[in-house]
Amino acid sequence: MATFACPVFGQDGTEPAAWLLPKPKEIAVSGQAFSLKRSVRLNDPTGSTLLASLFKTKKSAKATVTVRLVSDDELGTFDYALPGFENEGYRLSIAPNAVTITAGTRTGVIRAAQTLMQLAAATDGARLPGVTITDYPAFKLRGFMHDVGRSFISFEELKREIDLLARFKVNAFHWHLTDNQAFRFESKAFPQLNEAAYTTRFAGSYYTQTQCTELGAYAAERGMVIIPEIDMPGHSRAFTAAMGYPMSSPQGRAALKTLLAELATAFPRAPYLHIGADEAGTTAEFINEMTAYIHQSLGRRCVVWNPISGVSISTATLPHIDMTEMWSTAGRKIDGLPNIDCRYNYVNHFDVFADLVGIYRSNIYYFQQGSPELAGAISAVWNDRKLPAERDIIYQNNLYANVLATAERGWMGGGQQYIEAGGTALPLSGSELEEFRDWERRFLHYKDTWLRHEPIPYVRQTDVRWRITAPFPNGGDASAVFPPETATADPLPHSYDFDGETYGSTEAVGAAVYLRHTWGTVVPGFYEATALNTTAYAWTYVYSPKAQEAGALIEFQNYSRSENDRAPDVGQWDRKGSRIWLNGVELLPPAWENSGRGITSETDLLNENFAARQPLPVHLHHGWNKVLLKLPYVAAAGVRLNKWLFTFVLTTPDGRHALPDIIYSPDKR
Repeated sequence: MATFACPVFGQDGTEPAAWLLPKPKEIAVSGQAFSLKRSVRLNDPTGSTLLASLFKTKKSAKATVTVRLVSDDELGTFDYALPGFENEGYRLSIAPNAVTITAGTRTGVIRAAQTLMQLAAATDGARLPGVTITDYPAFKLRGFMHDVGRSFISFEELKREIDLLARFKVNAFHWHLTDNQAFRFESKAFPQLNEAAYTTRFAGSYYTQTQCTELGAYAAERGMVIIPEIDMPGHSRAFTAAMGYPMSSPQGRAALKTLLAELATAFPRAPYLHIGADEAGTTAEFINEMTAYIHQSLGRRCVVWNPISGVSISTATLPHIDMTEMWSTAGRKIDGLPNIDCRYNYVNHFDVFADLVGIYRSNIYYFQQGSPELAGAISAVWNDRKLPAERDIIYQNNLYANVLATAERGWMGGGQQYIEAGGTALPLSGSELEEFRDWERRFLHYKDTWLRHEPIPYVRQTDVRWRITAPFPNGGDASAVFPPETATADPLPHSYDFDGETYGSTEAVGAAVYLRHTWGTVVPGFYEATALNTTAYAWTYVYSPKAQEAGALIEFQNYSRSENDRAPDVGQWDRKGSRIWLNGVELLPPAWENSGRGITSETDLLNENFAARQPLPVHLHHGWNKVLLKLPYVAAAGVRLNKWLFTFVLTTPDGRHALPDIIYSPDKR
């Protein structure tokens, strides 16, 4: 029997264990499979319905599936204390006639069952490969968040996401139920909170208490914890409109306690209630009154956002809080409490390709594994800007790729540096590139299998290579022309002389590159420093084995789902004057549905992002095809976050997959 640590499996996908996501810690392979085309005798003292669903059971069957529950010490896998979250470690042994699961808790059995689900799916349910796996997470909390207060997600959609994401060991759903636009949690004590008259977006849409209880049970079956949130005292215009008084008033505080009691009743399994408390400005006295009520009257634990405007967070000033969720660069780990890293996981600001790389490469708040003061990470979907439908929310926020990249990092641990140091670029070579390439291979496998009906804009990008010049000074003229635009050499040279200076170029990898990140110098971009009124060029050559039609995903300003940025003008790709040519012919942008319109948060974000439109049809010649991008960085009127980035990748005409059998090479090699 050969023993090795992942990812030694071959890249051709012939070994079922090669598709496991997240990767397990250790695997030993025997090659002797367990057939699933028969009945088995199941002995599971935890009564896991998920495990039972994988087998046809019969008491007299000779083949066995056995669960052994042992103490945490005997199990011996890494673990640490996080109230409300059990030890998830397990050992899994698969022999020709026996499957044995050894775990310390019911949750560990569920994690083993989720691994078995993936192994079985890789053989179309025919067999389980002969393997022995020892596995456990580096971080105990690996979650996702929906802000349904701003943008409603249907109950059935939430169930589908919980089911699918739990298959990859995502174990927490932070349900942000209220915001300025709506109060989505049903209140029987104050039914006016749910009336359409007091809802400014997706009016009349909310979740009944019965649905909340049902979803909690559904999640628990899959080993997922729900953390419900009523945000207080801020983000509460819907509350104030319906009730006639603010949350922080004496009447408001009394009402909030009634609502928290309703929330606790509707979520009997929830170990934590989240009270938000972040941006609006509040007092320690208000927070302490609410959290003391949660502790003393409801018997639950409490989560708050970190930082809280106007309040210093510590165990001394806020003695009844039990966990913080760090947001923005100002969020800092609080000593003596578990903390969730959500600082750069606001996926509403993410582009599809580069930010995903940044999050996957990054460790979790500077640490390789969790501790009682570092619970894990959550990927958060906020939609201050309205999107037309829930499918757009999932698609434009690249939900599945972002959550599963973060969750694998949370399970595996590691990451060579935090995103504040590592940025969002793929390395040109080395272990980080290979690790991301392997994640991409496995994720795209599931995009075409379990996730084939889900809206996922991500396609393979690890083979896309560029050269990018140093920026030329343009004096504020985005139309100024520089040598790469007029050069006739084929391939283009690596450096250019202009006005007595030499401007070199540097290689880059990926479908998208941030020259300057959304957050400026806080997250490193391609350039160490950037200045307005410059122009860069990027180019590659694409070898096509035949003349063919393809699609191109093109973007020069990814539109955050939390910004009120104006759409490009007619005939322009962005508000900075970016341009692109294929084989010397300029590729023109689509007709922007929002061009020329005044934009507010209630103006639907339409086709500004490539994920919301069909790929641009392009024709490739047989042989080498030249792609040249012009990238001015000038003031962009009507844009708050003046990102400097580009996205280009060739796809099948429908945009579903990266175009196969092509080569990207800026040097035609």
